[in-house]
Amino acid sequence: MLESLEIKEYMNHYPVTFTAEMVVEEASLRFLKTKQIGGPVIDANNRLIGFLSESDVLAKMLQSIYHNEHVTDVESLMRKEVLSVKPYDSVIELAQMMLQNKPKVYPVVDDDGNLLGTICRNDVLHAIDKHMRSSFKS
Repeated sequence: MLESLEIKEYMNHYPVTFTAEMVVEEASLRFLKTKQIGGPVIDANNRLIGFLSESDVLAKMLQSIYHNEHVTDVESLMRKEVLSVKPYDSVIELAQMMLQNKPKVYPVVDDDGNLLGTICRNDVLHAIDKHMRSSFKS
């Protein structure tokens, strides 16, 4: 029964996204407006090419202040090795992955690498909590 909890049922279908060419100041504004802590970097075809975290941007902005240098683009900051999941993957398996790996947000991609959304720890917690509450009522 737990395995039937699929990521597609709990993911964010409209996450904040970034492009490689975007300047870090613009990325920072997106984080501030959406209150998200990270987001996928996509190309013009909506394919996942990287991941940018709020802490990546914060670190670069601090460095820019200390060294009085211009802030750079997203491509130079993004992580290119991205842990992602599929919409049909199990929420329970993702929860176990989240305990072993440190990402708090995972891009959800189709089999061709196209971005479908994101799922974060809070979404996973919500899914498990909802399942537990319905199980206890039965």
